[in-house]
Amino acid sequence: MNISGMLYGARLLKIVDFPASEVLGPEASEHEIHSMIERCGAVFVKPIFKGGIGKKGKSGLIGRASDLKSALVEKERLYFAEYKVGNAVYKSRGVTFEGAVPAKHEVYFSITDSTRYRAPVMTLTHHGGMDIEELDKTQIIEVPFDPLTGLKSYNISNALSDLGAPREIVSPLVQYLPKLWDLYHHYGMSTMELNPIRMMEGKSGSLVPVACDFKCGFDRDDPRVNRLNLPDDLFVTEGNDFEQEINELRTYQGQSDVYVINEKGTILAPTFGGGANSLVTEVLGNDAIISSDFGGNPPYEKMHEVMRICLKYYLKQSNVLFIIGGKANNTDIFVTFRAMADALRDYFSEHGSTPVYVVIGRGGPHVIRGMGVFKDALDALRIPYRIFGFDSAMTDVVNYAQEADRWMKSGGRAQVATMMGLPADA
Repeated sequence: MNISGMLYGARLLKIVDFPASEVLGPEASEHEIHSMIERCGAVFVKPIFKGGIGKKGKSGLIGRASDLKSALVEKERLYFAEYKVGNAVYKSRGVTFEGAVPAKHEVYFSITDSTRYRAPVMTLTHHGGMDIEELDKTQIIEVPFDPLTGLKSYNISNALSDLGAPREIVSPLVQYLPKLWDLYHHYGMSTMELNPIRMMEGKSGSLVPVACDFKCGFDRDDPRVNRLNLPDDLFVTEGNDFEQEINELRTYQGQSDVYVINEKGTILAPTFGGGANSLVTEVLGNDAIISSDFGGNPPYEKMHEVMRICLKYYLKQSNVLFIIGGKANNTDIFVTFRAMADALRDYFSEHGSTPVYVVIGRGGPHVIRGMGVFKDALDALRIPYRIFGFDSAMTDVVNYAQEADRWMKSGGRAQVATMMGLPADA
C-alpha cells in the first residue's frame, strides 16, 4: 500500500464525491481540533506512517478523545510513535485528527486485481470495522467483474442480497460504491480498501456511507497515477537510501518495484515478474534482503544502474546473488543480463572481490546469449555459479538458492574466498 489513512484518502474520495469523515492534519490548531470535537462529539487521533501500515488499533496506536485536553495528550503520545513489523521499524511523522461518525452498521469494501480471475475483484461484507480474516467465509463475498463495463449497481445489489445484508444499507451502498471503481480505474490503482465504511444517518433519515479509513496502492508504471500530483515521498515506505535511489530510476519502460525486507539478510535477489517476486519473497523469508520486480523489458542503461545500486548497498553482506524470473514474453534477456554482468564487473573493479555464490534462473527471448554473457563475466571474476534454464521449476531454483546460502554460512564462504584468492574471513 502507498496511502494509508484519511489525510490523503479523503482528498482522493472527494474526486468521485464519495463521503468521507472529517480530517485535520498535524498542523491543525487547537481551535480547529476543538471545533471538530464540538461538531463530531469525538475525534480519533492516528499516527501518520509512510506506506500502508495496518493493525494500528490492535497495537494501541489509535487514540480517541472527546475533549481538547485529551486530544492533545494523544497527539503527544502518538506524534513520533514507533511501530515494528517484522524487521522493519516505522516511525510516525505526525498525527491526523478524524471526526467520529455515529453509525449502527459498518461495511468493508475493497477492489484489487486478481490473478485467479484475471479480472478486478470486489470484496464486500457488512461486518466491517475488523480484520476480514477473522470473519467466517459465509460473511464475506468476492465478486469478479468485467473491467470494460466496470463495477455496476447490480454487482453491489446481488452481492448484498447473497450476504443477507440489512435492507436499509442496500440502497445507499448500491448508489455510492460504484463511484469507487471510477477512482480505482482512472487513477492507476492496483488495490483499494475502505474499512470501515460507516452507515451514518443523514438529514432525511436515510443512511449515507461514510469512509472512515482508506488504503490504496498504485501501479507506479501507469501514467494515470500522475493525474493526482501526489508527492514522490508517498511511494517510499521509510527513509531508506536504497529504495530512494531505485525509485529515482522509474520510467514507463521497465519496473522498479523494490522493498527492503531485512537489512541484515544474506540473499540478494533481483527478481523479474510479479509471480516470481511473490514466490521468492514468501519462500526466502528473512534470508532475503529485498523484495523486487525489475521486469518490463528495461533498457540497458536502467538495468545497469539498478544492478549497480543493488550491489553497492548489499553485495558485501550477501552470500548468494540470486537472479530469478519466469519465462519472459517481451523482455530481452541478453540486454538485461549484459547490463547486470557489466555492473558486477564494474563493482569488482571499483571495490575489489567479495566471496559470493551466484544462482541464475530465467527464460525468454535471447536467453542463451544472455546466459553466455553472464557466464563469461562470472568465469573471469572467478565467482562460483549455477545457472538454470526456463525448463527448471522455479520452486526448485529458489530452494537451491537457499541451500547455497546455508552452505555459505556453514563454511562455504571461506572456501569461496580461498578459491578467489581472498582471506578466509573476507
